[in-house]
Amino acid sequence: MTRTEVPSADDVLYPPIEPYAHGLLEVGDGQQVYWEECGNPDGKPAVFVHGGPGGGCVPNYRRYFDPARYRVVLFDQRGCGRSRPHASEPDADLSANTTWHLVDDIERIRLDRGIDRWLVFGGSWGSSLGLAYAEAHPERVTELVLRGIFTLRRSELDWYYNGGAANLAPEWWRSFEKPLPADFTGDRIAKYHELLFDPDPAVHLPAGVAWTTWEAATSTLVFSPELVEEFSEASFALAFARIENHYFVNGGWFAEGQLLAEAGRLRDIPGVIVQGRYDLPCPVTTADALHRAWPEADYRVVLAGHSASEPAIAAELVAATDRFAS
Repeated sequence: MTRTEVPSADDVLYPPIEPYAHGLLEVGDGQQVYWEECGNPDGKPAVFVHGGPGGGCVPNYRRYFDPARYRVVLFDQRGCGRSRPHASEPDADLSANTTWHLVDDIERIRLDRGIDRWLVFGGSWGSSLGLAYAEAHPERVTELVLRGIFTLRRSELDWYYNGGAANLAPEWWRSFEKPLPADFTGDRIAKYHELLFDPDPAVHLPAGVAWTTWEAATSTLVFSPELVEEFSEASFALAFARIENHYFVNGGWFAEGQLLAEAGRLRDIPGVIVQGRYDLPCPVTTADALHRAWPEADYRVVLAGHSASEPAIAAELVAATDRFAS
């Protein structure tokens, strides 16, 4: 199969759509969170929880829901996308940017938009935050649709940032290690924290691009140079890398294994877990662990990598939202 013959998620997603409402919500701590709504104002409420953390929302994220049947709320988490202040700014302060700040932000958005309960949809870090929100507020969640499961256990972080995944993408691992001292053998997450928050742009900008392109290069089963180029844009890369690293250095502010240990709180919530068999950033073993902790969920493992844009993953996600639409 040539590159031009690779199937596209466009084949299964709903057509592009524009929001009918959007704004900035004051959430405290000097933070403004961007939100938007699209679809049917009278439809079934759903909230899209993007990945990263620090990734922000893109127009394609609106397309996983039938616009005739869903009222979809999307938002950019603190410090990224169209939210303000942006984490790429020289004086960026992430002290008020934690998992539990974001959980509270989701509740503020729900109340601000006048929604009682909603479907929660999230992938990668969005699955982590979606789980954290659902476990904290199960009474507000009608269904959970999750993909590329990530729970921030130390074993997951070490796999991706301290050498395990390097065995499957050695050329991009060399690029990831380039900003580090020669023959560095310590915790790369901690060392990158020093580099990303160094005040010198000659230090923090190359580190931001190296961190972010490592993720872009390893997130699809079929390598996507377009995704790597997109993730290489300096302002996006620095904010993405700083926020991700900030969360990972702090273990997401979770006790070790917390999201799995508290999965019993999801027992009465209908759910779908979609996982790529060859997901490099978030290996299938974590999705398997979540399903064992939450066996009531419908568990789908497909021939794909990590990205929601991969056709096999996109098809299962759309099938899940279609199923829950009524």
